[in-house]
Amino acid sequence: MIEPALIKSAQAGDREALVALLREIENHVYRTAYYLLNHEQDAMDAAQEALIRIYTKINTYEEKAQFRTWVQKIVTNICIDKFRRKRPSVSIDEHELVFESRDNVETEVLTAYAAEEIREAIGKLPEHHRSVVVLRYLQDFSYNEIADSLDLPLNTVKSYLFRARQQLQTLLHDYQKGGVRG
Repeated sequence: MIEPALIKSAQAGDREALVALLREIENHVYRTAYYLLNHEQDAMDAAQEALIRIYTKINTYEEKAQFRTWVQKIVTNICIDKFRRKRPSVSIDEHELVFESRDNVETEVLTAYAAEEIREAIGKLPEHHRSVVVLRYLQDFSYNEIADSLDLPLNTVKSYLFRARQQLQTLLHDYQKGGVRG
């Protein structure tokens, strides 16, 4: 939770408060960008662009909305713009698995595969479904906060989430059966 006093200080021109505020939200911003764009470099670019926009537009924030909703709106809009300019692609980069202990290797491998399957499935969703899924399940936004962040009616958010869950269930069908795609 961001302290309102920190936001006020940043808006008043306190440079240290502004830097502290940006540091406080940078992981949130990156995580949202990553799940929306499904590509590390694009997510880093979008997060950086969002943080710069927040830095330059901090004075436009009004307390009518929650600060995190305002931030999510900025990062989501930047990601949607990037998504429209360049359709997302599935990364084929190799990721190293680092195991904490030899006793749980099988569990850790299965968990890593499950996480990758879910990430890929979310990446295959249409952008409007992906946005609501990321905000709801990864950023823990309420339906009302999602509606505010994306400028959507509440019933549209609920409908998008319903359809996205159906699509994810279909996309993850192979994994649910215990199979690993090859």
